[in-house]
Amino acid sequence: MTTLLIQTDNTPLTVNLPAIASMTQAQFYEFCLANRDLRIERTASGDVIIMPPAFADTGNRNFNIAQQLANWADQDGTGIGFDSSAGFTLLNGATRSPDASWVRLERWQALTEEEKASFAPICPDFVIELRSSSDTLTSLQDKLKEYLANGALLGFLIDRKNRTVHLYRPNQEPLILDNPDTVSGDPELPGFVLQMAKIW
Repeated sequence: MTTLLIQTDNTPLTVNLPAIASMTQAQFYEFCLANRDLRIERTASGDVIIMPPAFADTGNRNFNIAQQLANWADQDGTGIGFDSSAGFTLLNGATRSPDASWVRLERWQALTEEEKASFAPICPDFVIELRSSSDTLTSLQDKLKEYLANGALLGFLIDRKNRTVHLYRPNQEPLILDNPDTVSGDPELPGFVLQMAKIW
């Protein structure tokens, strides 16, 4: 059975489709192609999550995050960045789309061209999730833990509502920064500093 979770306001809406078996990876890819205007993710258990488009103010902040990461990635040259439209297939089978992410160049180049042109079977080394009005803090905390469990080295969870940034690293408790002006990616991303003024 396939379960669709359609997120409206702050509450995911679950739609059960008992006549439909769980989608294969190929079927999920086709489903996404047929619904290009939707933001779609899939959990490790195969549940499909359909999220509404980001509100304009969240989209602007996502843009500012991606811009800062892209500027650093261009100067650094050791990896490539992605915006919120990129989907990745994690080792646990989930398909996730962080708000911004970065992958080391040697890991990206190890993928085939076919893999790069799909939901690449790789977990980014670095991920950023920005809490929007439709996100619960718990759901994003679970996402960050999932990224780490699947190979991420660093994650930022930006909670605008509480003006905090949660820093996630493997085998460590999250470090919570209260209303920071900047957030550093060192040592995993040497020299990357996220300026928070346009994100709050």
